[in-house]
Amino acid sequence: MIRKPIVAGQFYESDEKKLIQQIEESFSHQKGPGSIPSGQREGSIKGVISPHAGYPFSGPCAAHGFKAIAESEMADLYIILGPSHIGFHKSCFSEDDWETPLGLARTDSDFGLILEENHINLIPMPHKEEHSIEVQVPMLQYACRDKEDKMMFVPVMVAETDYKETAERLQKAISEYVEKGKSIVLIASSDFTHLGANYGFMPFSENVKDNMYKLDKGAIDKILKLNPEGFMEYCEETGATICGKYAIYVMIEVMRSLKASPKLLQYYTSADILGDYSNAVGYASILFS
Repeated sequence: MIRKPIVAGQFYESDEKKLIQQIEESFSHQKGPGSIPSGQREGSIKGVISPHAGYPFSGPCAAHGFKAIAESEMADLYIILGPSHIGFHKSCFSEDDWETPLGLARTDSDFGLILEENHINLIPMPHKEEHSIEVQVPMLQYACRDKEDKMMFVPVMVAETDYKETAERLQKAISEYVEKGKSIVLIASSDFTHLGANYGFMPFSENVKDNMYKLDKGAIDKILKLNPEGFMEYCEETGATICGKYAIYVMIEVMRSLKASPKLLQYYTSADILGDYSNAVGYASILFS
């Protein structure tokens, strides 16, 4: 089966040439890394946390992480973790290949078997209605365009009900895969704080920009310290509306098991693009190497 795009033409361009231009403008943007990937690959990375808003807003932030992906050794498999904005109650993956304006992104059925053996559910349906993972796929295709025939990925939706179990199960699945001499890069898809009446979250009315930056930087600090429980406690205590917090929890647990070294590449908010803090969303790009 092929999973069709649901936000092409909304979150990103639906035309191939326009989409490539949009992605390259994200790289060259003043809030992006400043240039498109060099075309040279060296070294390896373990993962990135990447935002999933519309490319005109979060694309430059996401480009930081995908530049790191494009300039490091090609992984045998890219695992994209994302939340369910429709509230699906089970963590699950899909074996469907994903269509985007840049072509077909193939999933790895062999790793799918390993996931099933480790009790992560194969349920394609909720993936068909969720944008958080889809928004990462064209960026990943662009980053792997020099070896597009070798690019394989698996989408994993992380649910609130079983995220801790999913972290344990995914770690086991990755260990089995790596023991076979394979390499993996994880991408956790999440925006950070959603602020304003549109999101039902208005914790402060003064110094909004500074306070929003401070709120998100507190969460980012827990991530940089590879502290998954501290991250979740911080979200609970502050009410920080981080939509992919369960995917981030799984990411931190896996990165901690891999002894990864995290680094914040970029952070800004949608209001820094639009100039309006009445409603704003935070975006962060975090590299694990």
